[in-house]
Amino acid sequence: MSDIVSSPPLQNIPRELTPGTRVRRDIGISRRYAAERRFRACGIAAVIFGLVFLVILVSTVVRNGYTAFVQTSITLPIEFSEKVIDPTGKRTSDPKLLISANYPVLVRDALVKMLGIDPANRALVREATAMVSDSARIALRDRVAANPSIVGTTQDVTFLASANIDSANKGQIDLTADEKDRKVSDRQVAWMKQLRDSGALYKAFNSGLFVSGNSSRPEAAGLGVALIGSLYLMLTVLVLALPVGVAASIYLEEFAPKNRLTDLIEVNINNLAAVPSIVYGLLGLSVFINTMGLPRSASLVGGLVLSLMTLPMIIIATRSALRAVPPSIRSAALGLGASRMQMVFHHVLPLAMPGILTGTILGLAHALGETAPLLLIGMVAFVANYPASPLDPSTALPVQIYMWASEAERAFVERTSGAIIVLLFFLVAMNIGAILLRRRFERRW
Repeated sequence: MSDIVSSPPLQNIPRELTPGTRVRRDIGISRRYAAERRFRACGIAAVIFGLVFLVILVSTVVRNGYTAFVQTSITLPIEFSEKVIDPTGKRTSDPKLLISANYPVLVRDALVKMLGIDPANRALVREATAMVSDSARIALRDRVAANPSIVGTTQDVTFLASANIDSANKGQIDLTADEKDRKVSDRQVAWMKQLRDSGALYKAFNSGLFVSGNSSRPEAAGLGVALIGSLYLMLTVLVLALPVGVAASIYLEEFAPKNRLTDLIEVNINNLAAVPSIVYGLLGLSVFINTMGLPRSASLVGGLVLSLMTLPMIIIATRSALRAVPPSIRSAALGLGASRMQMVFHHVLPLAMPGILTGTILGLAHALGETAPLLLIGMVAFVANYPASPLDPSTALPVQIYMWASEAERAFVERTSGAIIVLLFFLVAMNIGAILLRRRFERRW
């Protein structure tokens, strides 16, 4: 009879080995969930951190610059005295007399009469005359030169207030401070109230910000020349960089053989997209100005430089758009008897056009905000007259912002922030346009 081995009692078996029990193993689930929560919290904190600084930036710019879109003006009854403008009576034979007349005297006499100032008190007269911008002389000169028949008549003429009066009227100067601590005297404050009560001093939309050229007087400075210069720059970039970039992309992606040479070209294109913009400025200065003899400060030179800088971005975006078209489109076109060129231009290129347009618009937006290359080719020059062609001296929006930011006058801070708002408006509009184009025409495969 065989020995029967008795099994150990059930109560002596470890619980984790008991049949039907679920073993709980420590495989780090709780630690992984905790790590995921920490990572998610870090991501949310990073997004909030960026949004906070974006809000601070935008709010600061808007707070400092929204007042630049309104301007204080003073309307005065100007007597176009023939004794002042044309004392010899030779204006018909010598129109140059109308240009060299002493027009500030007309403004002075009108202010003295309106404010009830004793003309013999020179200190008060100078203080009152300082309330009107120095650009009043140019405004009267142009008015008389355009219509000499107004000589001898009295007409209401609106002038820009000086920068200090404009700032005081907008509340940017603390008028409760001691008189010696502000640039507006107590008498000027009283005169401002008198003119405001009579309706002669008021705030209106500052159209000069968009149509006037640069000026050393902040109240008369505008973005007109910079807007025209930026338009010439963008047109030059669009005409040069877009066709060249698209053509190069089509060749590299659809026709070029895959060898070491094309690999080297691709690497160089990617490297050129990362080159600092100031290097392109040095290239433009050396090639286009010193070698080719093109004029400094011209929009054409700036457009050529920005075209070189934007070209790699357009090529990369266009190649990505071409690559996104499914190979079945190409195979189907070739299978139906289309040539390689017909396949590219009739089928692949139209399908890739949304991505190409998006990359082009983003490249133009990037070029619009560039400053460093334009500084090196001389577009930082003081330009007050509109450029008639891309070969005339001009400036651009970011360069104008740089120039105003370096001015010592307090009123230029307002102009600088206003110009930044205008530039941001164009950049945001271009980026929104790129997004809308992509959503409207993009096809998902």
